[in-house]
Amino acid sequence: MSDAVPLQQKNYITPSGFQRLLDERRFLLTRERRAVTAVVAWAASNGDRSENADYKYGKQRLRQIDRRIRFLTKRIDAADVVDPEAPRSGRAATQVFFGATVRYANAAGSERLVCIVGLDEVDTDRNYISWRSPLARALMKSGPGDSVVLRAPGTTERLEILEVRYARIPVEPFSEPPGAESAAKAVL
Repeated sequence: MSDAVPLQQKNYITPSGFQRLLDERRFLLTRERRAVTAVVAWAASNGDRSENADYKYGKQRLRQIDRRIRFLTKRIDAADVVDPEAPRSGRAATQVFFGATVRYANAAGSERLVCIVGLDEVDTDRNYISWRSPLARALMKSGPGDSVVLRAPGTTERLEILEVRYARIPVEPFSEPPGAESAAKAVL
């Protein structure tokens, strides 16, 4: 199953993940695209475009930027921002839903902590898993003391939920990628 979001489905995301998407789109629109457009205009003014590498690369880079802007715009338009810090009552406060931080143990007693986040926020180094992942689906609607079965490709495992909490899930802010055309060029 693909992680691509169908057209009618919401793109669940935390506030900091949503801000990251907005920041990347703003960077591409206001800085990177403008810088690449300036290079293309300069290269075009040099004459023969058929053998002009700056022109060809610049046009290709503009197409990449435009594709990414379209992708980000669709993700932002479909976003359903869910704040894990928002007050919850009833079972929404004690059971696993989007934005939960869950501590669980496997049959061997090995404990693990995961945060359930949106598709655009997955970070395996920080144990941020997609709400659409097999693990998150297995954990959904369970609470402390519950036992769930994880069915993932190549494995079936019983997990015991130890703790469910809702707190801020920090997402790395967008930062200008190294080598960006709009980056200040070092003067030698």
